[in-house]
Amino acid sequence: MSTGTLSGGTGSGGGWLLEAEDLSVVYGTGAAAVPAVRGVGLTLGAGVTLGLAGESGCGKSTLALALLRLLPPSARLSGKILLDGEDVLTMRWGRLRAVRWAGASIVFQGAMHSLNAVHRIGDQIAEPLLVHRRATPGGARHRAGELLEQVGLPATRAHAYPHELSGGQRQRVMIAMALACEPRLVIADEPTTALDVMIQAQILRLIEGLVAEQGIGLMMISHDLAVLADTCDRLAVMYAGRIVEEGPARAVYDAAAHPYGRALSAAFPRVGDPASRLAPRGLPGDPPDPAALPAGCAFQPRCPVALPGCAHDDQPLRAAGEGRRAACVRVGE
Repeated sequence: MSTGTLSGGTGSGGGWLLEAEDLSVVYGTGAAAVPAVRGVGLTLGAGVTLGLAGESGCGKSTLALALLRLLPPSARLSGKILLDGEDVLTMRWGRLRAVRWAGASIVFQGAMHSLNAVHRIGDQIAEPLLVHRRATPGGARHRAGELLEQVGLPATRAHAYPHELSGGQRQRVMIAMALACEPRLVIADEPTTALDVMIQAQILRLIEGLVAEQGIGLMMISHDLAVLADTCDRLAVMYAGRIVEEGPARAVYDAAAHPYGRALSAAFPRVGDPASRLAPRGLPGDPPDPAALPAGCAFQPRCPVALPGCAHDDQPLRAAGEGRRAACVRVGE
């Protein structure tokens, strides 16, 4: 079942950088089929940041990889993914290879695992420029230095190997690499994972500045609603492969309309609020196994305000205030 389309703001021309419609991802076939993403719709415009939140196992990373067709052969995709109006799911391999750098790029989790340990970081940043921009070796090296300075590192660090950099510096290198071919869309999957609070703040401010200065569209994925509320224009909450709530980021964080969104928000202590610091509420249990989803609303077994009908009837996204929607029968009460 399609969940409808959530809005991430239009670009200056009124069009969308990214538009996904009824997007589903299933791993395996037949009785072993596992639905990881179920009927997701989303749009994202230039100069807009869309946050995607949810616990581990809710389908966030699978959705991100699906947008650029980076999933393994065992994954079956259906629906539509339009990047600047061109359907990613029907692209030939050569066109898709070019689009992954020049049209859209991704910053993966864990920079140390994403960077090649035996190559200098300058060479790794220069590689997409050599392949996709047909730059000369000297021009690519010069541009790599410029990109490092753009993300707050001296150009001389281009000669360093990944293990010679701190976690925050490696994350900056990943961002520089993602920006190398000047894509219009960047997908950042947990870009601040495992970084200390001070470095995390620096990376987030860097990302905000790049979106504002270059007018790129950014999708940022995290389990931390507080980070997304502070960084993003709009926020979507994902559970069991579906979008269950979306709206202005601060509004969703401060007063979520879906009980799952409220539980995520309450799980993080808030500065200046002793009650949340001393007794964060959290949420008992774990997200359901995608291979054995419960009937009705997938969140019903963990929901503190579920009604009897929730065990039988799934809920579509419905209006939950100005510019907001939530997939809950109690919306509007």
